[in-house]
Amino acid sequence: MTDTTAKTVEQPEKSNEELKEIATQVRRDIVRMVHAVNSGHPGGSLGITDLLVALYFKVMKHHPEPFDMDGKDQDLFFLSNGHTSATMYSCLARSGYFPISELSTFRKLNSRLQGHPTTHEGLPGVRVASGSLGQGLSVACGAAQAKKLNGDKQRVFVLMGDGELEEGQNWEAAMYAAHHKIDNLIAIVDRNGQQIDGSTDQIGGLGDIGAKFKAFGWQVFEGDGNHFDALLPMLENCVAAAGKAKPIMFVMDTKMGFGVDFMMDGHKWHGVAPNDAQLATALDELKVGTEGDY
Repeated sequence: MTDTTAKTVEQPEKSNEELKEIATQVRRDIVRMVHAVNSGHPGGSLGITDLLVALYFKVMKHHPEPFDMDGKDQDLFFLSNGHTSATMYSCLARSGYFPISELSTFRKLNSRLQGHPTTHEGLPGVRVASGSLGQGLSVACGAAQAKKLNGDKQRVFVLMGDGELEEGQNWEAAMYAAHHKIDNLIAIVDRNGQQIDGSTDQIGGLGDIGAKFKAFGWQVFEGDGNHFDALLPMLENCVAAAGKAKPIMFVMDTKMGFGVDFMMDGHKWHGVAPNDAQLATALDELKVGTEGDY
């Protein structure tokens, strides 16, 4: 008889050094996955690695198996900026949602690991197709409101890119969440200052993101997203703020390409795969420290 009991990730107390080792392995996965198919978005994926490692390996209560689309009594995560899927796939695999070896199929024909996460392949850990920018916050609002209506005490996390905020639907969702007091929603903006065509200052002029969400009635936190000693306390603040009649926004400062020196800063590595020599340089910088490569 098959055991269908949900296996909860207990999130043992990991030191910052242990989380750094996991993040290094995830970054190795990212550059190898993108290089293998000469396709993908390494810059933003590397930048958000520390956040997703913190969520999947420490902060969130979640059940890798058996995977349940409804996610009852567990925290949910939605990736709105779906082009950074390599990070999510690596964290899902390494936290137990599917075999780590499947990372080798990234962006290949008939793979469940498409360039942008989709649901029709049935990949555990993915609850919504994403990549059409600007929709993730609306999805997260609906999921979080459903949890409240169902008496589910867990939280909903959603990650968005800063350039993505140029989509107007985000601001409709921001107004909706505040009006309906969706206070189990923790939204995160990856403020790396870059988008595909250049810097956000040049392209869209986002201004003071935190002040804008405050004006919409959100509780706002701002801080570093690339160092666990700063990131983890900020996430703790966000979690502690839940249940106080306001949705929560964490404006997270990261550097595109963080962890690989030649990929950091600027928008060049938004959607460019490393060649053989560049991969070797990146892997030499990212020393194996956890489970090893797939």
